[in-house]
Amino acid sequence: MVDVVNKKINFNDFLLFDGAMGTMLQKYGIKRGELPESYNVLHPEIIEKIHLEYLGVGSDVITTNTFGANRYKLKNTLYSVEDIVGSAVRIARSAAKDKLVALDIGPIGQLMEPLGTLSFNDAYDTFAEQIIIGAREGADIIIIETMSDIYEAKAAILAAKENSSLPVICTMSYQDNGRTLTGTDPITMVNVIQSLGVDALGVNCSLGPNEMLPIITEILKYSSIPVIVQPNAGLPKLKNGEAFYDVNAHEFAQYAKIMAEMGVTILGGCCGTTSQHIKDISDMLKDLKPVKHDVKKFTAVSSPSLTVVLGEDIRVIGERINPTGKKKLKEALKNNNLDYILQEGINQRDAGADILDVNVGLPEIDELAVMVETIKELQSIVNLPLQIDSVRPDVIEAAVRIYNGKPLINSVNGKDETMESVFPIVKKYGACVIGLTIDEDGIPSTAEGRLKVAQKIVKRAAEYGIDKSDIIIDCLVLTASAQQSEVKETIRAVQLVKNTLGVKTTLGVSNVSFGLPRRGILNRTFLAAALTAGLDAPILNPLSEDMMSTINAFNVLWNNDIASKKYIDIYSTYEGKQTSKEITTNKDLKSIIIDGMKEEASKITKELLKTMTEMEVVNNYLIPSLDIVGQKYESGEIFLPQLLQSADTVKKSFQIIKERMMASTEKKISKGTIVLATVRGDIHDIGKNIVKILLENYGFDVIDLGKDVHEDVVVDAVRNGNIKLVGLSALMTTTVRSMGETIKALRDNNLDCTVLVGGAVLNEEYAKMIGADYYAKDATQTVKFARKLFECE
Repeated sequence: MVDVVNKKINFNDFLLFDGAMGTMLQKYGIKRGELPESYNVLHPEIIEKIHLEYLGVGSDVITTNTFGANRYKLKNTLYSVEDIVGSAVRIARSAAKDKLVALDIGPIGQLMEPLGTLSFNDAYDTFAEQIIIGAREGADIIIIETMSDIYEAKAAILAAKENSSLPVICTMSYQDNGRTLTGTDPITMVNVIQSLGVDALGVNCSLGPNEMLPIITEILKYSSIPVIVQPNAGLPKLKNGEAFYDVNAHEFAQYAKIMAEMGVTILGGCCGTTSQHIKDISDMLKDLKPVKHDVKKFTAVSSPSLTVVLGEDIRVIGERINPTGKKKLKEALKNNNLDYILQEGINQRDAGADILDVNVGLPEIDELAVMVETIKELQSIVNLPLQIDSVRPDVIEAAVRIYNGKPLINSVNGKDETMESVFPIVKKYGACVIGLTIDEDGIPSTAEGRLKVAQKIVKRAAEYGIDKSDIIIDCLVLTASAQQSEVKETIRAVQLVKNTLGVKTTLGVSNVSFGLPRRGILNRTFLAAALTAGLDAPILNPLSEDMMSTINAFNVLWNNDIASKKYIDIYSTYEGKQTSKEITTNKDLKSIIIDGMKEEASKITKELLKTMTEMEVVNNYLIPSLDIVGQKYESGEIFLPQLLQSADTVKKSFQIIKERMMASTEKKISKGTIVLATVRGDIHDIGKNIVKILLENYGFDVIDLGKDVHEDVVVDAVRNGNIKLVGLSALMTTTVRSMGETIKALRDNNLDCTVLVGGAVLNEEYAKMIGADYYAKDATQTVKFARKLFECE
């Protein structure tokens, strides 16, 4: 059956999925607060009717009723994952006959580390449990959908591929800023997910079909595999106290036609769609043929929020996180001083590096454990893609497995043993890799010899299914002091490799000057020569003004920097930069908080408290820092991971201040008390939890009532605590009514409180219709309103 399915997921035929399960369950009478997945056990006949209804109007694939069927969401129910997933697949399999069954895998519902407490391994195990059951019971496809965190998507994809042989489809959910909740843009989604070996990718839920079009355009620009789109039926509205979506079936099909004509080959519906929506799409597709699809090849590495494409510009790989010749870094690694390493990453980012090399290879330490921890910590602080640098395959695999994004591996070479150990890792985890032009015979002395090694690497990689677009060749820099005649051969080799193989190139530039005086002069001159030969990604010290200015000037002269814009931005008010090897790390507390350096923040806070009062530190450093971070978040300069990292850093400082105040006669810091709750019938609380973190860091006390909270519980909490501000959250259209009833209960009890609401299905119009005082689209807006309200009292 797998072969049959693979033939259906292609560019030559349309594949039609079904529409919403929850919307159809409402039609069949599901009550607020009822677990949709419980119908697999309690009312299997209703689930079968829904499947048959979709099949009857043209669906090629029906999706199992398992969106929330994971161990965390089922924890406090009467059902196990086995109960729900097993019954769901059996029902769908019985209904489908010769049609296809897709096992639906939704998000776990918790924030992953470092944003939350869910580890990568726990997420993997959670998904694997669902997948093993679903595959055993007869699912044909695995569809991983509505992902807002690409790290969670990676865990799900690996679980699917390692625990089944089924085709895998993955879709993410986007916000109106064109990014996911955690900041992933379309090119990053494609670069990461496609590289992990899925069979199709795309977007679902998120927004209405019209609002999705720009996101779909970007996905199609980069994807080389079939694209799937399953939009909501427009945006939610409220009528007579009931939620509905504002795009009817006919309009929905017209948007689907536009998407098909753009190049989308797999279509379906998400929230608000019914069998009528799917019927209209099915009828429309009968008169269409899929458009011709061009395979896109580009060399790129990614962090969760940033993709660096090689070949568009000179890309600098920062070399400073490598203990070779660096006494202070060696000491930091031996002493597990991660703050020093993190500061090196921040300094290189600020100096203009595009990618950071990470090498922690010292014989005195546990390289594997330190590498994994360093990668995790660096990714929580710096948004640049990382280059995993080790000679040990086990270290490389451990690092790339937990890496969030698409990494660059440094390295493989022309030795058979090395290729056999590294290429399987590159393929499995969808990485890019540097290929060194050295083999069993050493480094060839001529450019032609190095080309032959590069050709061998590219050819062998192809045997593992690795495209040459994921290979970056390093023609190796030899020292001018010992092998002067071969320096020119390296330059020739770069040009020869690029022209012959069409791959991207890198070099460790500073090796050329080893053993000679005035190394900077040699380094920058060699760099300029290599750039003219076609060098794409020099590995160098970005804190060297000589090296960075050479690149900036080259980009102007080679027409990479259009209208010299970047050059002018840098140098029009230039007063010179520090050029010593060690840039100072003395920063004030604001900068440390903005960078998310938690341990450093604790140290500096203690120092400040020697000369300042607690409230002076809070008002002069902590609150202004959070304001700056909030502004950066709202402007799109940073994303949720960085926002929460800074919030967590402030929390460290606040803890020290609170401990000191408790030991003195000072009163407790509190701007006011706020009640938060996810309303009755709704079990989604990620958004509420993010709001709680930020409010607490701004000095508010938060009474968190949790999720699925009855209105009476909210009323009691407000009355007993004399609460002035209540924040209510709902993610589903079915629970917006509960939100309205909670607000009504507060009003009926004559409680003098302001009600603020938020959630994915809400907007200003909704908020007014259900009686809320204020609508906040995200956590930063909630904080702004809370500060305004309490400061006005």
